[in-house]
Formats: sequence, C-alpha cells, structure tokens
Amino acid sequence: MSKIQKEAEAKLPTVFGEFRIIGFRDITTNKEHVALVMGDVASGQPPLVRIHSECLTGDTLFSLKCDCGFQLEEALKIISENKRGVLLYVRQEGRGIGLLNKIRAYSLQDGGMDTYDANVALGFKPDERNYDICAEMLKLLGVSEARLITNNPDKLTALRACGIHIAGREPIEVGRNKFNRGYLETKRRKFKHMLSQLSDARPEEDDIEPIHATD
Repeated sequence: MSKIQKEAEAKLPTVFGEFRIIGFRDITTNKEHVALVMGDVASGQPPLVRIHSECLTGDTLFSLKCDCGFQLEEALKIISENKRGVLLYVRQEGRGIGLLNKIRAYSLQDGGMDTYDANVALGFKPDERNYDICAEMLKLLGVSEARLITNNPDKLTALRACGIHIAGREPIEVGRNKFNRGYLETKRRKFKHMLSQLSDARPEEDDIEPIHATD
C-alpha cells in the first residue's frame, strides 16, 4: 500500500519558467511534500529529477553554512534549460532530524563538531532521511526512470532499491564558500558525496556572494 497520496495540483509561474506544483501527503506521518514538474515527464526519454530536502536556513534565509539554497536554484535552472524535469521538495529538514534539532546541531558545530558527529551526538543517525517516499512520488507522476541531479550516492542506491531505474547522474557543485568548506568536506569524506576535493577549489570561492533569483 502506498504511503503517499496526491492531494492538489496547480500552475506555478517562477523566475525559472512555469511549473506544475503538485502536493502530496505522507499518510503515515501527515507530512506534506511537493513536486515541481516542467513538461511531459511520464513519456519519452528519462527526465531530469532532483530530490531536494527542505532547508529553511539555506533555501529561504540565505545561509552560507551549507550549499542547499544554491543547489535548489541551480537544479531549477537546469530543469528549466532542458524544459523538462521534476524537482521533489521533501520535508526532511536537517537530514531528517527537524528544524529545532538542526539548530541544536549548528550549536555543536559552532563548538567544533562536524555535521555528521553533531547529529550523532544528539542521538540520531548521521542521516535520518527516507527516500522511499520520493520513489512513490515519482511513480505517481509516471516516472519510472530518471537522470538524477545529485552528488549523493545514497539517493541513487535508494531509488534503485525502490524500482526507479537511474539512467544517468548530473553532478551539482555550486555555492562553495569560506563558511561551508568544512561542511562540504564532511559530505565528501564521511557521507561519500561525489564532490571535488577542496584543493580543487578556485581561490575566489572564499569571496562568493550569495546570489538568489529573488534578489
């Protein structure tokens, strides 16, 4: 039995073009998730797909502690340039530990911990996210295979295990700056994200300015 139900759908014009916004509800947790869909993704070649976990601090408050807001914008740009694709916006803040615990983890990071150890110190797994619901959302959209926009190997593994064929991977490395270098290095070393090493960073990345489409 599916844990995900489609609840609502509407047009959503954005600075990246017009999408369909489709609302889903997880009937086991009552959490609400959305998909932004551009073009016909249920037929033809495997569409671009981005699974984006909610990040209030990065997506809406312009934080430089992570790369989430930058990745959100870049993914929407990539989908818009291809005129076809899906962005799943999944309510799994702080790698699934929630907003308040994420802020507690930030406090531990201020004291010297990395993101991996901070989550563990709070009594959580390093990553509590569940991608099964993402596979269910894609299937409800008629998507059985995808070109995934990600650096995270766990997303590839999880979707394959749920019956989504991965036709390819599109890397997404944006937003590196002096405030998130340690965060990105932890992603690369401990979470095994497919990221270039910090030694490959351009010198000017220390001076990166946050650029958001809403500016």
